[in-house]
Amino acid sequence: MNYWQGKQVLVTGADGFIGSHLVESLVAAGAKVRALALYNSFNDWGWLDQSPVINEIEVVSGDVRDPFLCKKITQDCHTVFHLAALIAIPYSYIAPNSYVETNVNGTLNMAQACLENGVQRFMHTSTSEVYGTAQYVPIDEKHPVQPQSPYSASKIGADAMAMSYYNAFEMPVCIARPFNTYGPRQSARAVIPTIISQIANGMKEIKLGDTSPTRDFNYVTDTCRGMMAIAQSDKTIGQTVNIGSNFEISVQDTLELIKELMGSDVVFVQDEQRLRPKDSEVFRLWCDNSMIRELTGFEPENDIRTGLSKTIDWFTQPENLKRYKADIYNV
Repeated sequence: MNYWQGKQVLVTGADGFIGSHLVESLVAAGAKVRALALYNSFNDWGWLDQSPVINEIEVVSGDVRDPFLCKKITQDCHTVFHLAALIAIPYSYIAPNSYVETNVNGTLNMAQACLENGVQRFMHTSTSEVYGTAQYVPIDEKHPVQPQSPYSASKIGADAMAMSYYNAFEMPVCIARPFNTYGPRQSARAVIPTIISQIANGMKEIKLGDTSPTRDFNYVTDTCRGMMAIAQSDKTIGQTVNIGSNFEISVQDTLELIKELMGSDVVFVQDEQRLRPKDSEVFRLWCDNSMIRELTGFEPENDIRTGLSKTIDWFTQPENLKRYKADIYNV
């Protein structure tokens, strides 16, 4: 019996990169999906507008900053996947209060709504950024959290808020903590889409920030499978669980691999505008994924070369590439 068959689920942040892929994975698994897209006057549903499952889901426009909306959209839900968040690290230096409003208060609103409506599983989405630069590797769930940007501080607060509902009210909360996710539809803020879109647009020189940091990159469908595995396991209730590959690669080596896969001779140059403040850069992220393997049996299906090849295939399709402003720096 498929666990998700016929279950009513809500995905917040469903209009975004990971959220839209998660919606499609849940539909494929037989779930009945309610998808929250950020309200706007254009009636734009983000990536859901182009989703092949758009006619199979219920889309709601709204904002997790409003507790009344959160109460309404969580009614009759078995599982809530809470992904809605502001995630751009550079923008958090400019507009930190908006991160607290969306990430911390939004999580509070969703948790309270789930408690009042008797939701059977609340899966909150964290980020590996909360760990900051690794004090030891690979990074397991016991690693200290270090707020090296207003964004990471807001996510530490959001994680604590979600877990408080488990401790205070015995609400079935689990926290998924994905390491760096990439793939089709990712924002051009991120380094992999930045490189691919600029090479695809024929640029001979690409401006970048620091390329020495290392990351544990994960293809988006693997991240979604990890979230679903965490949400359906009773063993993960009250737990924070990493989603990652246990494979570390530098940004520089990632860029060289993209160059190789795209047959490019592009030159990389450092752009001061793209550097994080010195004590804010996270220099090393490498996931210890033993907990998710032990609790759920999850294993990633895509190595870095396979995942990058799929990502390049998507970005180099003209109808996808034209969505990206490759010639400007996306904050």
